[in-house]
Amino acid sequence: MEKGKGLARRWAVEFAENSSSSFSSSSSGVPDPIGFNRSLQDLDDASGARQKKDAEAAWKSQKAWEVAQAPFKNLMMMGFMMWMAGSTVHLFSIGITFSALWQPISALQNVGKVFEPYKDSRVDILAPKLLFIALNLAGLGLGVWKLNTLGLLPTHPSDWVSSLAPASV
Repeated sequence: MEKGKGLARRWAVEFAENSSSSFSSSSSGVPDPIGFNRSLQDLDDASGARQKKDAEAAWKSQKAWEVAQAPFKNLMMMGFMMWMAGSTVHLFSIGITFSALWQPISALQNVGKVFEPYKDSRVDILAPKLLFIALNLAGLGLGVWKLNTLGLLPTHPSDWVSSLAPASV
């Protein structure tokens, strides 16, 4: 239908005159509805952002603790593997023992890289780092104990001086 012919419109909205302005009360000249307060909306947005940051900080803290406790699972599995390897010196027991020594050493060298994704001003990662270090030191101690049970640690004076009699077993 052409304009002016047929049914007349009861209302019309012209978008052309306000196309460059946004829909705020100051720029369009239209007042906000009764009960609407822009400052409260800004506060809600700020509190939502704060809640999001708090949730992210809680998630980072939880993940840091999970990473810190991960060596415990490795410690249990390595202990079981050492027990299964036995106390005789052969290729399998030596391989398991040196693996038990190498994993904690490499983990201790990379403590900073492991906890880098969880660094945040609101997240304390000192306690998880200390737990991670302690569990890896326990794993290192387990490897040294296995070396001692295999008789590969020089613990007697005869291990250092060839003129002394070997230690009795």
